[in-house]
Amino acid sequence: MHEERRRAFGWRGGPFGPQGPLGPFGPFGAPGRGRGRGRDRRRNNVRAAILALLTERPMHGYEMIKEIDTRTGGIWSPSPGSVYPTLQLLEDEGLITSEESGGRKRFTLTEAGQPEATAAAAEAPWNDFSEESVSSGQDTREAIFGIMNALRQIGFEGTPEQWQRAVAVLTETKRKLYAILAEDE
Repeated sequence: MHEERRRAFGWRGGPFGPQGPLGPFGPFGAPGRGRGRGRDRRRNNVRAAILALLTERPMHGYEMIKEIDTRTGGIWSPSPGSVYPTLQLLEDEGLITSEESGGRKRFTLTEAGQPEATAAAAEAPWNDFSEESVSSGQDTREAIFGIMNALRQIGFEGTPEQWQRAVAVLTETKRKLYAILAEDE
């Protein structure tokens, strides 16, 4: 029983694992990660973010990830698995070029990439994140991770009775959250 719970709430699995519906970004993650936007929308946001950043200065891929994370208050931190293939695609399209130095590639806009990059900078994806939404997203994320940590603790060290009580609390919480949606404004 405990081993099942460990697997369910470990980093690799469960709802907060990288493949779960709430992790690593959850429903409050990057633009394009919400309902109904689809994979192409996410890819376009990474593309736009990269091009917008490169209008400011040449950067390494890791610098771009960190810069996006900083500009969105930690709500959106694109994965290397989305950034590096996009960089390669932009380089293949002739919109950026790279120069290797010290084992790292530094990317720069080409003249051909300037028009699309200028347009991307005018509507940079991080502009969708107001201070209020960043603050709200961080508060929500902290609450969700706090709940997950408490569940993980119960899962690892709690008795079966404690686990059943925790499940009852979660079920009641889910009901109350849906009740909020059902309220008239």
